[in-house]
Amino acid sequence: MLFSKPFLLVAAVLLLSFTAAGQTPQFPIVKGFGGIYEIQDATERPDGTLEYKILVDLTSPSEDPKQISRFVDNVARLMNLHGLAGVTKDRIKLKVVLHGGGIFNVLNDENYQKKYEVANPNLAVFAALEEVGAEILVCGQSLIVRNLKTSDLWPGVTIAHSALTTITTYSMKGYIVLKF
Repeated sequence: MLFSKPFLLVAAVLLLSFTAAGQTPQFPIVKGFGGIYEIQDATERPDGTLEYKILVDLTSPSEDPKQISRFVDNVARLMNLHGLAGVTKDRIKLKVVLHGGGIFNVLNDENYQKKYEVANPNLAVFAALEEVGAEILVCGQSLIVRNLKTSDLWPGVTIAHSALTTITTYSMKGYIVLKF
């Protein structure tokens, strides 16, 4: 009996879905955040022998302030995906620069609570990222425009003169820029 191409396509998609759904998320570098899955059939993978220099330009606010921002969690996923492929954390130079609406993701609990009536769920992710060597920066210009002070933020952040100059400086130093 021959099967039609659409039937085989649907069957393949369902099989892959069940395979991924049955996996437990892995956290090879950033523990507890940015869970990822092994893709057995993937032939395109990060090169475990390279040094990766990545600057994440994070401007997106959380879609649901009561939950970890998917954009913040995606930074952890980025590191974990490289780790699963054999890139060690010492070969990932990661900087995250927050500006625009993204700066609310690094408000300290007190100020996040005032704004959203809940403790900041993103701070645990930023602490885990910092623990594995990521540097979290916030745009000083965005702080001024939003009438915020350094003391309003999570103490793990570094204040940058601006996101714009941070991006141009690190791209000249060989960092790839990813926009979240």
